[in-house]
Amino acid sequence: MSVRGAVFLMASVVFAAGAALADPTQWRREGWIKTDFDKTRIGWSEVVSGGPPKGGIPSIDKPQFTAVGSVDDLSDNEPVIGLKVGGEARAYPLRILIWHEIVNDTVGGMPVAVTYCPLCNSAVVFDRRAGSHILDFGTTGKLRNSDLVMYDRQTESWWQQFTGEAIVGTLVGTELKLVPARLESFSEFKQRNPAGRVLVPNDPRFRRYGQNPYVGYDTAKSPFLFSGELPKGIEPMARVVVVRLETGPPLIVAVERVRRLGTERIGRLEISWKSGQASALDDARIARGRDVGTIAVEEVGDDGKRYERPYDVTFAFAAHAFHPDVTILGK
Repeated sequence: MSVRGAVFLMASVVFAAGAALADPTQWRREGWIKTDFDKTRIGWSEVVSGGPPKGGIPSIDKPQFTAVGSVDDLSDNEPVIGLKVGGEARAYPLRILIWHEIVNDTVGGMPVAVTYCPLCNSAVVFDRRAGSHILDFGTTGKLRNSDLVMYDRQTESWWQQFTGEAIVGTLVGTELKLVPARLESFSEFKQRNPAGRVLVPNDPRFRRYGQNPYVGYDTAKSPFLFSGELPKGIEPMARVVVVRLETGPPLIVAVERVRRLGTERIGRLEISWKSGQASALDDARIARGRDVGTIAVEEVGDDGKRYERPYDVTFAFAAHAFHPDVTILGK
């Protein structure tokens, strides 16, 4: 059996076991004492175990950074989440986030959660302030629609990484504010932010940073740990752009459509594609991943000024799972 086949078999076993244990009684035995399971917006059967226990994928809570010019182990084509708040620019390499999934940070005076779910290729940044709380996030070890379920350490409510909504617990229904960020190549971040800083591992020996534990995942026929309806007319693992609008459902556009056009203009939005970014989920070494390009989303104001909009480059199956009534343009 191939390595990929063995991984898929193991994933199927974990999925079956996780589905059988989708029960608050079992979860309390796992240490979820503070979580108020009487408050929820989902069905328990939607939640499955991803394998690791609570906090088993450790978030980074005291991030360390170095100057752009001091980085010597990050290839120019490697993907980073580029974030700029209040004039302060930081890059969060996926070579690190693929092993940690959450970074609790403060940038430009704003407390933020920089998140990445490898199974959905979903890279989203949130403002960690919710009402009177400043929240710190960790990983539950659970998945819903193959997407990371986070939890906050203050109330132990569970949060959907894809949407930023609390789905279980005291804060159920609360939505975190999205912060515009860009999944881009390290080269592009450096060009845009020559004085920026880059996340580095607290302990370089802690994980195999630079290695991809999901080899070949983004060219697989189907996603891991997912049993929902797949989108029609587009491969489930095809990349799509999910543009979060101020009101109503998001705009979802196939990346391939944008790549063909170079730039897609929809109303005030301008979506562009540029080559040069490696996939984090292709080759065993992220730097050798195939070129999937960088998407940028900007809103053009009446005055001609450009403003970055919150968006995500994710897989079609995930976009469809969370927004089944939204048509994917260009599929």
